[in-house]
Order: sequence, then structure tokens, then C-alpha cells
Amino acid sequence: MSAPADPGGPVLRVPGIRALVWMSLFGFAGYALLLPTAPLWATHGGADEGGAGLVNAVLMLATVTFQTTVPWALRRLGWRTTLMVGVLLLGLPSLAFLLTDQLGWILAASAVRGAGFAVVTVCGATAIAELVDVSRRGRAIGVYGLAVAAPQVFLTPSAAWVAESVDFRVVFVLGALPALAVPFAVALGRRLDLLVAGHAEGAASHVPDGAAPGRARMLLALALPSLVLLAVTTPGGALLTFAPQLGYGALVAMAGLLGLTVAAALSRWLVGGLADRYGPRRFVPPLLALCAAALGLCAWSLTGSGPGAAGLVVGMTVVGVSYGSLQNLTLVSAFAAVPDRERSVASAVWNIGFDTGTGIGSLVVGFIAAGTSFAVGLLTTAVVCAVVAVVTLVGARGAVRRGA
Repeated sequence: MSAPADPGGPVLRVPGIRALVWMSLFGFAGYALLLPTAPLWATHGGADEGGAGLVNAVLMLATVTFQTTVPWALRRLGWRTTLMVGVLLLGLPSLAFLLTDQLGWILAASAVRGAGFAVVTVCGATAIAELVDVSRRGRAIGVYGLAVAAPQVFLTPSAAWVAESVDFRVVFVLGALPALAVPFAVALGRRLDLLVAGHAEGAASHVPDGAAPGRARMLLALALPSLVLLAVTTPGGALLTFAPQLGYGALVAMAGLLGLTVAAALSRWLVGGLADRYGPRRFVPPLLALCAAALGLCAWSLTGSGPGAAGLVVGMTVVGVSYGSLQNLTLVSAFAAVPDRERSVASAVWNIGFDTGTGIGSLVVGFIAAGTSFAVGLLTTAVVCAVVAVVTLVGARGAVRRGA
């Protein structure tokens, strides 16, 4: 299959992309710092594994809940106001962790942060589709993915170590970094408000009466990409949350998280060109199978007979390859499944799948570990990945037979 011609220059030269990149860097810096640290702060206050797992589960529950309202907010408030409120809600509550390590307070602050994270995630992905033409969308998602993943590469592996070895307060102050993204949010929002206003009338004139697909049919088309994303983000969320608590100490946790986040960032970036060239469908089943195998290695490494710390680090790194690649591929698939005017809906559904998986990974694996072990929890997520790999493989063969 030949590659389509590249109609434009580098993605970073597209107006609005640089503001999006900077907003994402600041926004996800706060997210990355607190993802492993906030649950650790809860255990510092006396919470068990289940209580620690609740911290990121509540964050993601609030995120998913508010993500359903972001398309409405964009229509009613506009991009600039929505983005500005979002980065403030994501950043400022980090300072509330300075007040106490009691679980109830941590959960309340996490819920507010989730509302801001909902805005940043849905708007960030939607902005890519609004700013960049479809032939370069995979590469644009790759660039955006680097901006999202870079803070996790540099901050998530070290956040827990800084909290325990230096001071939790350092992490909580830095966790307010999303609030510094206001100027970039305003610049991006202004650009998108003008763009949307300029295209709204023309877009409406190209849609014949009765041509819009039903909402149920559109959501059904988004179901498979969301299922794939849910399958891979569940173990991803578990490893990001519980790496410091897997029994090998802060340095091994840092190494494993570094491997996972670097692999995720690079694979999410590099797979974009392949998605533009060949389409995303053929890569999904093998990546899910790879993730299942890597999770099996992680679980084995947590047993007395396993390869130990080295196996855990290698397994987490390989999980990162699938984790990053499938984020890109499923977002490309989601945008391809809906009309252009429904981009914000596709982004919301995709982000709901992402954050639901992260929350489920934190909650379910935490409670399984509290009753059995982390090895059993990770094996459970490996089975889910394997089952979804079979489902997507069968679905892809069915689509080929239908000529899709």
C-alpha cells in the first residue's frame, strides 16, 4: 500500500500547535507529578492499598464525569474560557494537599483536579483535529503525544522519590504548574474560537438534511477503539499508581516508570507516521498481545520464583510500547469514525475510555492486591488484554470480508 503524499510542512508550523504543546506540557506536568505521589500521600496518612487506589480512581471518575460536559462547554462558553478554567482547576488544587494527608481531603482535591483534567484532555485531542488536516493527523497526534508524555517521562518516575527523600511539599507546589499554562490556553483558545467561527457556516452548508448519523450509531462506531484503549490503560494506570509499592524500593520503581514512560512517549510519536501510511487497524491485535505478555512478565517478577527487579523493569518498559502506540492508534480510529462536526464527541469518548481505564487500573488492582497480591492484579489485566486482542482480530477479519 503506497503512502499518500504529504501536503504540508512540519506539524509544529501549523498555527496554534505550539500553544497546544506548551499548554499540554504544563498541564500534564501537574498530572504526572501527582499520579504516583497523591496515593503515596494517602498511605502516609494511614490509608491501605485500597484507600490509596481510591485516590486516582476518584480523580479519573471526576475526569470521566466532566468529560461528557466538555463539548457542551465549548459550544456555550467557547474555547478560550473553557481552556482557561480547565488549567486552573487542574493546577490550583495541588496546593490543597499541603494542608493534610487525610484521605477524605485528598479525595476531594483529586475530584476538583479531575474536572480540570477533563477539560485539558478533551480539548487537547479535539484541537489536533481542528488544527491539522486528516492526512497528517497521525503525525500531529504523535507530536501532541510527546507533549503529553514528556512530563510523565521526566516527572512521574522521580516524583515519589522526591516526595519521600526530599519533601512531599516540593511535589505539591510543583503540582500547581498547570495554572501557569493560562497564557497558552488563552492563545490557543483564541485561535480555535476564530477557526470554529469561520468554518461553522461552511460546514453546515455541506451537510444535507438527514445526512447526520444517529448518535447511537456514532457511539457504536467508537466502541471498539474505546474498548482497546480501556484494555491497555487499565494496566498502565495500575503500574503508574502502584510502582512505588511493588516491593522493590524507590530506585527500581523509578527505573520501571522511566522505562514505561519513555517507551510510551517514543512509541506514541513514532507510530503516528505508520498510522497515516497504513491505517491503524492492523497494528492493534499484536500490540495488545505484546502488552499481555509483558504484564505476565511483570506479575512473574513479583513472585519469589520470578526474575525479580530486572524482569519488572523490562516488563514495564514493554508495556509502555503498547500503552503509547495504542493511544495514538485508537485516537486516529476515533476521529475517522465520526463526521468532522462531531470531533469533540469523538475526543470525549476517547478520553473517557482512557481515563476510565486508568481509574479502573488504580481501583481494581488496588483492591485485588489488598486481598491477594499485586501479581494477581497484574495477571488479571493481562487476561483482559489477551481477550480484547482476540476480539479486535476477529473484528478486523470480519471487516476485511465485508470489504471495509
